[in-house]
Amino acid sequence: MGEIEKLPPAAWALIAAAAGLGFGVSWLWRWYRQYSHRKSLRMAVIATGSDHVIDVLVPDGMGGGFHVDFLLLTSRGVLVVDLRDVQGNIFGGDQMAEWTVMDGPRRFTFTNPQSGLYDRIAAVKAISGEVPIEGRVVFTRRGRFPKGLPKWTLMIDALRAEFPAMEHNTEGAGFRESWDKIKGAVKPSYMTHMR
Repeated sequence: MGEIEKLPPAAWALIAAAAGLGFGVSWLWRWYRQYSHRKSLRMAVIATGSDHVIDVLVPDGMGGGFHVDFLLLTSRGVLVVDLRDVQGNIFGGDQMAEWTVMDGPRRFTFTNPQSGLYDRIAAVKAISGEVPIEGRVVFTRRGRFPKGLPKWTLMIDALRAEFPAMEHNTEGAGFRESWDKIKGAVKPSYMTHMR
C-alpha cells in the first residue's frame, strides 16, 4: 500500500488517462459492432424490394399512426415488415396471446406480434389503393423457432426466397402510383425498428 501512495501525481494522471482511453475504445468497439449489425440487418431486408421506406408512421385514420419498421415495394406489391431481433428459442403460435423466449437461464414473453401486423397492413391498405399489401414478422438469425414458424412469420434468411428481388422498372411498374401515394402519406417515426 505504501508504494501506491508514493506515486507522483503525473503517474496517477497517466493511469487515469489509460483507464479512460481503455473505456472509450471499448465503448466505441461495442457501438461499432451494434451499428454494423443493424446496418447488415437493414441491408438484408431492403434487398427484397426495389424501393423502401424505414421507420415510418402510417396514418391510422383517427389522427394517430402505426409505426412500421419497413415498407418495401416488391414484385408482389407492398410488403410491411415488422423486424424482431430476439435471441433464443422462441415459442409462439397463431392463437397464443404471448410468445415465450428461452435463452439459457433467461425466460421472457412478448405480445404476439401478428395482431399488430394486421393493424399495420390495414392502415397501409387504407391509403394505398388497389396494390396488394402483405405483411411479415421477420426474425433475425439470433432467434430460433424449434416448434415451427407461426403464420406470417419468417426468418430473415427466407425473406428473399419468399419475395425475390425484382428488376427495376419492370414487375413493380404497375404498383408505382400506389407506392408513391403511400410514401407521400407516411411520416418519419423516431421509434427504432430493433426490438
